[in-house]
Amino acid sequence: MKVIVGLGITGLSCARFLAKRGVDFAVIDTRENPRYLSVFKQEFPNIPLYLGGWYPEVLARVDEIIVSPGLDLKNTPIEKQIKQGKSVIGDIELFARFCQAPVVGITGSNGKSTVTTLLGEMAKASGLNVAVGGNLGIPVLDLLQQNGDAELFVLELSSFQLELTRSLKLKAAVLLNVSPDHMDRYLNFNEYLSAKLRIYDDCEITVINGDENLLDIGLIFGDKELCFFSSNKPSDGEFGLVGDVIYFGEQELIKASELKIQGRHQLNNLLAALSLGKAINLPMNAMLDVAKKFAGLPHRCQFVRNYHDVAWYNDSKGTNVGATLAAIDGLSGPIILIAGGQAKGADFSIWRESVKEKVKTVILIGEDGPAIDRAICDVTNIIYADSMAEAVRVAARVAEFGDKVLLSPGCASFDMFRDFVDRGEQFTRLVRALC
Repeated sequence: MKVIVGLGITGLSCARFLAKRGVDFAVIDTRENPRYLSVFKQEFPNIPLYLGGWYPEVLARVDEIIVSPGLDLKNTPIEKQIKQGKSVIGDIELFARFCQAPVVGITGSNGKSTVTTLLGEMAKASGLNVAVGGNLGIPVLDLLQQNGDAELFVLELSSFQLELTRSLKLKAAVLLNVSPDHMDRYLNFNEYLSAKLRIYDDCEITVINGDENLLDIGLIFGDKELCFFSSNKPSDGEFGLVGDVIYFGEQELIKASELKIQGRHQLNNLLAALSLGKAINLPMNAMLDVAKKFAGLPHRCQFVRNYHDVAWYNDSKGTNVGATLAAIDGLSGPIILIAGGQAKGADFSIWRESVKEKVKTVILIGEDGPAIDRAICDVTNIIYADSMAEAVRVAARVAEFGDKVLLSPGCASFDMFRDFVDRGEQFTRLVRALC
C-alpha cells in the first residue's frame, strides 16, 4: 500500500493515477481543509483520508510514500522514514516508471517555463506529437494519462521534484542557470545546486549553459554527449551570440530585431531551446519559425503598454533574486523597479551593481521590502508603497520620458496576493487603467 502526502493539484493527480491502475493507497494532509478536499471526496469516497497531522503510524506501515513537491520534509516524520530506508518519491518518479516515450528535462532558477514552452512549440511545428508540462501547467501524471501516444514529453522540473526522482531517463537535459532561491528550504546554496544538478544523472545528451561555468565545479560527465550554448561567439556545433545575432557555429540564424521577445535573458532562453531542439534533431527552419512568432509567456518581462512615453513591463514571475537581476540586465535603463514580497531568505546584495547602473528608483512593497532596502539603499532612491495600486501611482508620478517601469519583485507573492499570477494581473490592470 502507498500513501500520498499532500492533497494539492499534484496529490490529486497522483490519486487519479494510482486509482486507474488499481493500486491501494491512502492520503495524508496536515491541513484540516486542503484545497482539493471536496473534489477528492467526490471522486474517491472510499479511500482512507487523514487530515490535520502527519499520522506517523500510517507512514510507518505503508511500503512507499508519495510526496507533493511543495512539502519540506526536514524535521518531519517522513524524514525519519527516509532514514529508516522507506521509499519516498514524487510524481516525477511515478511518471518515469511508466513513461515509454523520449523525455526532455529542463530545470534552472529562471527561464524554465519559457524554454519548456518554446521547445514544445518547436517540436509541434516539426510534426511531433508532443506533451508539455511537469512543474508547468498540467501535472505530469495527468499529462501521461492524457497523452498515451505522445512521441515526446517536454518537462519543466523543479529542484523539489528532482530531489525525489531516481529513475528518470532523459533524451536531453539542461540546467539553464542557478541563482540563490528557496534558501528558506535549503541549508545553503550548494544543497540547492546539488538538487538542480540531479537532472544530469541519467541523460543521453547533456546541454550546458557555458555562461554558468558548471564544468568549473568539478562535474564529471564521463562519456555523455555534451552540447554547449552561451552568450558569446560560439564554436563549431554550438549556439551563441555575436552582438544581438544568434549563430550556430559560423552560421547566422536570426537577429534579435526579428523576435517578439525582448531582453538578453530571453535570447539566452532561445539559445537553450535551440540547443535542446538540435539535440533531439528538430529541423532548424521549424525552430526558427517558432522563435519569430513566440511572444513570451504572461508575467515574464511581458510588455504591458506605453504611457506618456514610458514603457511598462510585468515580470511578476520574477520570484527570486536571479530572475529580477536577469530582467534588469535584459532591459536598457533608466528603470523604475517595483520589488518586494516574501524573500525566502534571499540575499539582495547581488542586485547592487546592476541597480546602481540602471535603476533610478526602487518602489518597495510587501513584508520583506526592508531587506531589499538594507541591501541597496546607498546605490539608488527608495520609496515604500502599501499596495500595488500605490506602487503604480508612485511609478507613474516619478517616471520620465524614456524610462521603463518594471514589476519584478524578486520575492514570492503570498504576503499580499494569491500567487504571482494575481500579482501580475493586478499590476497589468492598474497600468492599463492609467489615463
